[in-house]
Amino acid sequence: MHCYEVIPEGAICKLYFDLEFHKPSNKGADGKDMVSSLIQYVCDKLMEVYGIECSTNNVLNLDSSTEEKFSRHLIFNLQSVAFKDNIHVGRFIHAILQPLLHTPTGGSCLDVGRTSVAENIERCRSHAASVGTPAKTADMAESPKTKRRKLEEKDLTFLQVKNKDGRGGLFVDLGVYTKNRNFRLYKSSKVGKNAAFTVADDNKFIAKPEKGISVEESVFLASLVCNLSFTGQRILTWDVPETKDAKTSRPLYQPGSDINPDSLSGCLSSPHQEVDRFVLTVVRKDGVHGAIRRWNYFAADQLLVYDIAKYRWCENVERFHKSNNIMIVVDLKEEVWYQKCHDPECKNFRSSSHPLPPEICVSYIMTLDDEDQAYLMDDAGNIEPSQAPNRVPQSAASREGGSADVWGDGRDDQDFLQSLDDFEQHTEDISDQLLLKCMADFDSQ
Repeated sequence: MHCYEVIPEGAICKLYFDLEFHKPSNKGADGKDMVSSLIQYVCDKLMEVYGIECSTNNVLNLDSSTEEKFSRHLIFNLQSVAFKDNIHVGRFIHAILQPLLHTPTGGSCLDVGRTSVAENIERCRSHAASVGTPAKTADMAESPKTKRRKLEEKDLTFLQVKNKDGRGGLFVDLGVYTKNRNFRLYKSSKVGKNAAFTVADDNKFIAKPEKGISVEESVFLASLVCNLSFTGQRILTWDVPETKDAKTSRPLYQPGSDINPDSLSGCLSSPHQEVDRFVLTVVRKDGVHGAIRRWNYFAADQLLVYDIAKYRWCENVERFHKSNNIMIVVDLKEEVWYQKCHDPECKNFRSSSHPLPPEICVSYIMTLDDEDQAYLMDDAGNIEPSQAPNRVPQSAASREGGSADVWGDGRDDQDFLQSLDDFEQHTEDISDQLLLKCMADFDSQ
């Protein structure tokens, strides 16, 4: 197969990696050891940043290596944990690999999107050589944070590899965290190639098949980056620090502005604009003018999840959070809404459910539709109840066989029931010849 999973923009997803290097250019590299070291480093960072326990047992390790190239996919299957989307995954990975890509001046030499990773690393090294300072002076000026960064930078040198041209590169592909990214599937190869992804021989992850699902299917499901339900998940984020540009950028709905459901700042409203309007009433009260920063719709669970800006009231702590924002989750199936938030203090918390206003619920709209169907309009524009007794034709009511005969279906219904009885009494297979004869007899009538 040559199939790919599309990681949709804005979809919650697992932590994942695409790893590769050119074997002839890295003869001393031990790919398995590099994978093991990377998994351990990432697990340490997950504990440090999010308080999440992780080990190699949580990581599905897929191999698509050839004689020329070492190639792996790592998919972290963490219990009840997911990232907000793959953009946040990319930010997290960039952040934990920052010591390797850091300049001595405190900025980042990484320029994703404008140049290749190999060119980035070469530029980092050149920059470091050009601005180097005497060792003694540097040691005196080093802060504990700088010393820690240098220690991590030394520990991450195993991620530095060379490409076919002998130029510096990175073991981790940082280009797979973009919108609507294609990610090659388990048991699939690239077109024209025979190296499909299979479970690596050093894989420690063991799929736990659910009832009615084979082990092979369980591995496939575990390999999917977006095979997750929003319900019950702790959503991880990595937000970039606010800058002047970020502060002036507008959210989906500007506080104090008229609600324009078409387009604001290039963002469209959700498919349920009446729900958008209701959510704004929830976050605009007591003098606080909240706004909808973005929305996500999870079709399988019929959930609309709104990221809220400038309104941080949390039902759990019964106060406004100082920095972390909240989410308003609307369950269209149950016709309720509740609040969650990004603050680590409130992980796994969801507020009590509150009913949605009847006028925006599907059940209410369906009731209105039924009421509309209770009336008919004639050619002159007069509206009368469609079920009024005097509207039923007398001739139809008096015919033998009831209302079904009005449409000429009464006899057909009896024949159909008789056929069902005959079929239930005779369990033998019906031959094709008999079926064709029945169809011919029917057409001739």
